[in-house]
Amino acid sequence: MSRIIMITGGARSGKSSFAEKLCKEQNSKVAYIATSVPFDEGMKDRIEKHRKMRPNSWTTYEVYKDIYKYISDISTSHEVVLLDCITLLINNLMFDFDIDWDNCKADEVDSIEEYIQNQITLLIDEIRKTNLQFVFVSNEIGMGVVPANRLSRIYTDIAGRINQRISSLSDEVYFVVSGIPIKIK
Repeated sequence: MSRIIMITGGARSGKSSFAEKLCKEQNSKVAYIATSVPFDEGMKDRIEKHRKMRPNSWTTYEVYKDIYKYISDISTSHEVVLLDCITLLINNLMFDFDIDWDNCKADEVDSIEEYIQNQITLLIDEIRKTNLQFVFVSNEIGMGVVPANRLSRIYTDIAGRINQRISSLSDEVYFVVSGIPIKIK
């Protein structure tokens, strides 16, 4: 039977380190799903730092779209999966659509969010068909000031609802603050 763990917290809160520690403690074959896209030098540096933190024995999959298609295959040779991170996945899926975010209509935004929600639903449905321990990492971005621009507000709203959905379907949920994980579910 699968087990889903959601880890959330602010930027640089220690989410990824805690998630990696949980996975290492399993002493199992671990698959790491990296959802970031190296679009600039800063992101390339971040990706490289994350790579160096992971054990060489972990298998890395760099994918953010249609991840559910990989789960059955991953489950044949792995016991634990770490997906880092949901907020980058959301960002990348949003920008797969070529729209003017500052002037788009609400129904366009709703359609894109429905697509992203469907990607998450399909992923969780596939996870539930396996015996994987699956760890999601996501940023909790809605705890600060409401963003001044429309794109950032749309992103914050979608990320918040996706985080709520994953957390509601998770077996355990942790909030990480200043490197300290707090179990909230």
